Parts: sequence; structure tokens; C-alpha cells
Amino acid sequence: MKNLSIDGLRTLVTVVDVGGFAKAGELLGLSQPAVSLQIKRLEDMLNCKLFKKQGQRQVLNQYGELLLPLAKQMLQQNDAIIQQFTSESVTGKVRLGIPSEFAARILPSIIGDFVSLYPDVSLEVKSRLSKHLLSDARQDQFDLVLALNEQLDSAKYPIFMQDQLVWVGDLSKANDEIVTLVTAPEGCIYRRRAIEALQQAGLRHRIIYSNADLTGLIAALKEGLGITVLAKSTVPSELNYQSHTNRLPELGQIGICLVKNSAESVNAVDKLAEFIALRLG
Repeated sequence: MKNLSIDGLRTLVTVVDVGGFAKAGELLGLSQPAVSLQIKRLEDMLNCKLFKKQGQRQVLNQYGELLLPLAKQMLQQNDAIIQQFTSESVTGKVRLGIPSEFAARILPSIIGDFVSLYPDVSLEVKSRLSKHLLSDARQDQFDLVLALNEQLDSAKYPIFMQDQLVWVGDLSKANDEIVTLVTAPEGCIYRRRAIEALQQAGLRHRIIYSNADLTGLIAALKEGLGITVLAKSTVPSELNYQSHTNRLPELGQIGICLVKNSAESVNAVDKLAEFIALRLG
């Protein structure tokens, strides 16, 4: 029976997360040829190619897309086992800042698993708009920030993954003469992207309800007050979404970055950043 290489799977996931073989090598401490060799060995083991050429980039093909979520599951299990049976001690306090829509997804599962693995780490989590989170991080109010970033090639706030922006809610509302929106307050990236897309498409709109908290927006969407925009990975399962319709325009991609502002609990901050990146990526 063949055994898959955990290092090979980690290399595959890292290449996809950071968007290239060279960047993955920098993160993993490997040369680009070494990264290519690990991918080649993985392909030989599975007897299929995992990447295809797209312009100047290497992207996953259909087999790579099939393998990616399975590889992430194996890495999660591997890391959990290693943590449980090693004596590494991670302690300290981490101040984490995340947008409310990610808090709704992360807090119940990812953060819960992290606390179980590292019970001596104290987490303080606050939710704000991404622009405020990044500003507060510079002022040393957070140790780690997960935030949206529209600058996909940003050197200051590197993107570790991208997500599709989608229209969410009762999309039949888009057929009305005026598109009604429910959004977060001024300064929200989703709000601005929705308004810009509608204006460029020549569609009239009005904001009928505004709330900074995702729970309030979900309640408004369920009542059919209007539609909104979210990153696809954060859409609650009970709501409908589409990237575009016959009337509603495409919204494009959004970048997601992890910003570390390491204070005293450096090891704890690094562990949480790695944990979030692996689980979300």
C-alpha cells in the first residue's frame, strides 16, 4: 500500500494558498526546484498531473481541485495528532480582530478547535469593519487581524487567499425598478462594491437597511427587505447567493489577508495565524 507524503501535501496546499511555487518555497524554506520536485513526487504517487498552465501561472487542474480539500483534511489531522502527543507548550494572550461575517464562521469551529489544542492560550476576539481592523492593528490594538483587502497585489498586507463576491438574499428583488440593498455602514467594502457595480451597470438602487452586525443583516435578508454582497465563503447556508444574474453584474474577487502585529505572545500569535490560514485557505 502506498503512503502519501505529508510534506508533499503541505507543499501543494501552500503553493495554492500563496499563489506560486517560488512564494511557497520562501514560506516553507525550500528552493523552487525542491518545491517542484515535491509536487512531481506527489503526482507520480497519484499517477496524474495536479497543475495546468494558465497564462504565466500554474493552477490546479481537475485532479488538483479534487485533491486539495482532502489534503487539507489530512494536514489538519496530522497537526492535531502531533500537537496532542508533543510537549510543545504554547501560552499567552492573543488579541484577534476579524470582520463579523468571518466571526460567524470562525468562532464556532476554527477558534473552538484552536482553544482545544492550545488550552493555555487566552483569546480576545473583536469584530469590526476591515478598514478599522487594519488601522487598529497599526496602533497595536490587535496581535492578529483577519481582514478583507481589495489590493490583491498588496505588499503591505499580503493576500493569502481570494474569494468570490456574490449577491445574497432574495435575488428576485433585483428585477424591481430600483434594487433595494441591506448593507453594513459607510466604509464597508461590500457596500461600496455593490454600489459601484450597480452604478456601472446603470441600475438604480437604494439602501433600505444598514447594520454593522451580520446577524442583523441576515434577519433583514430573511425578511426579504433587500439583497446584499458578501464573500462567498461567508454566506450562511440558509441564504441564496449568485455571483451574477441576468440583471445583476459580476462583483469580482476580494482578497483576504492575515496581519500579524506580534507583541509578547509571539509563538501563540504565529500558531493562531497558521491555524486560521490552513483552515480557511
